[in-house]
Amino acid sequence: MDVKNLVPWKRNKTEPATGLEDEGSPFLALHREVNRLFDDFFHGFDSPMVRNGWLSGWPKMDIADNGKDIKVKAELPGMDEKDIEVTLHDGMLTLKGEKKAENDGRHYSERWQGRFERSLALGPDIDPTKVSAVFKNGLLTVTVEKKPEDQRAVKRIPISS
Repeated sequence: MDVKNLVPWKRNKTEPATGLEDEGSPFLALHREVNRLFDDFFHGFDSPMVRNGWLSGWPKMDIADNGKDIKVKAELPGMDEKDIEVTLHDGMLTLKGEKKAENDGRHYSERWQGRFERSLALGPDIDPTKVSAVFKNGLLTVTVEKKPEDQRAVKRIPISS
């Protein structure tokens, strides 16, 4: 067998094949399928991955920064405020909780239950003494005020020679 026939080049020419003229080539078909396999695998790689039955991107959040404060809203349907823990440490907001399974004799369920934890870096400009959280109708709203402008200004450091 001639090895040159395995290379995806046009026969008797010095230019690479475009793939259109050689549709019947099993090697080009394999190449396309492997590329498609990797594309499909990495397609949702930045979306939440499943971990311990919960999505690591759960709960879903909205984040708004209006310059004076940061509002984080998280959807937690079917949960009570006693099942949720909100902490703020070194600019990192963490939501933890557990949705307990209901034992009502069902044989099949698609509803989520279990523990979750999600952290969000809010940055160094927040004031950790001015934080509030409100939970109403399955929506948790955490408001973190920012430090006054003069306290978060960037300090320029002179360089001496």
